[in-house]
Amino acid sequence: MKTTEHPHRRRVAVIGGGENCEHEVSLSSAASVRTGLEPRYEVTSLTIGLDGIWCNDAGRPLGSSRVSSVARATEVLGGADVVFPVVHGPRGEDGTLSAYLDLLGLPAIGTGTRGGAIAMDKWATKVIAEAVGIRTAPGRLLTSTESAEAVTWTGPVVVKPVAAGSSHGVTLVHEPSGLSAAVELARTLDDRVLIEELLVGREIDIAVLRTADGEVRVSAPLEISNVTGGVFGTEQKYDGTASFRVPADLAEAEVATISAAARSIFHTLGCDGVARCDFFLTDDGLVLNEVNTMPGMTAHSQVPKMFAAVGLSYPDLLDELVRAALTR
Repeated sequence: MKTTEHPHRRRVAVIGGGENCEHEVSLSSAASVRTGLEPRYEVTSLTIGLDGIWCNDAGRPLGSSRVSSVARATEVLGGADVVFPVVHGPRGEDGTLSAYLDLLGLPAIGTGTRGGAIAMDKWATKVIAEAVGIRTAPGRLLTSTESAEAVTWTGPVVVKPVAAGSSHGVTLVHEPSGLSAAVELARTLDDRVLIEELLVGREIDIAVLRTADGEVRVSAPLEISNVTGGVFGTEQKYDGTASFRVPADLAEAEVATISAAARSIFHTLGCDGVARCDFFLTDDGLVLNEVNTMPGMTAHSQVPKMFAAVGLSYPDLLDELVRAALTR
């Protein structure tokens, strides 16, 4: 893919951090994005603290309170041509930041408010996916007024918060006696809990990108292996013990099926920018696990690896995202 030259460097504001359990992961993504953009763009960084107070490039608070820091951050963002919000999880990729930037009239990279809110909600994603013919794991929603006793036990289940990322709050439960504790753990992150039957199959991820010219491209598929404990948990996602194979060893027909499903859910949820779609390939066919509208974005994260496998380097991927946001 030909990269556009930038004789007059555009100004990009990168936002990292966030008020959620993925704060540290977001900081790593944001730092890597800044490094990847700097040869081509003039980059400014802002960080949202765990306390909600925004900080500048030097890490100094922009105000003494959440309100005053947001007011000052708004002024800083006003000097940017485009914003790259690399904030994972609640109050970030769930549409919160997108809505704020939309009100400011600033072009922003990634999925918009509606798509971000829907995709972050794992229950809503399941309902929508099933409606368009994409299978998901059998499961049920446990509302804030229901206890674990309301669940009819049918076998091993995965318990997870409806809106959280990086597998925080996720528990694989093998016996009914472990269900209550798993639900309580999930509720430390969300009052709504998703309980799904355990799936056995290959974990296959694939990413979808909308380019500056409006084309929707699909990456090479990636397979996650060497997973211990039956669930690709938080520690394994970042401790280097899991193995990624890119491209995954799949038949041509399997790649076509996964690519078509990823394109379908990308469009149906209203995603933009780049999104990672996580699937299980079981003996009974393809099953969608979840969709991440602001996935990990370090140079060594899954999405950059998957696009590098089809000839799109990390700097060019970031450049494509910026130019697509400016085009919109």
